[in-house]
Amino acid sequence: MVAITFIQPDGASQTVTATVGDSVMQTALNNNIDGIFAECGGAMMCATCHCYVDDAWTDATGERVDGEEDMLDCAEAEMRPTSRLTCQIKVTDALDGLVVHLPEA
Repeated sequence: MVAITFIQPDGASQTVTATVGDSVMQTALNNNIDGIFAECGGAMMCATCHCYVDDAWTDATGERVDGEEDMLDCAEAEMRPTSRLTCQIKVTDALDGLVVHLPEA
């Protein structure tokens, strides 16, 4: 199992256990993480699973996939260099300890 910490805009954090092969979005939904809505169910069509990957984890989570940046442009919250859609980050053993910050909107 892989640990992922979700940090809310107010600084509150919740560390949950993820299953290798799931997406970070699915992990958030499975654990009732506030701020991840995933209206499209992970089809990269809505940007309601937007997060900011902690600076220490940007290399491990990889580059944005084709089309991800276009969806992030539509996100309600500000797009930053560390912005990702959690539906596009697959959980691997290398992500044990991953920290993601959730936007205010």
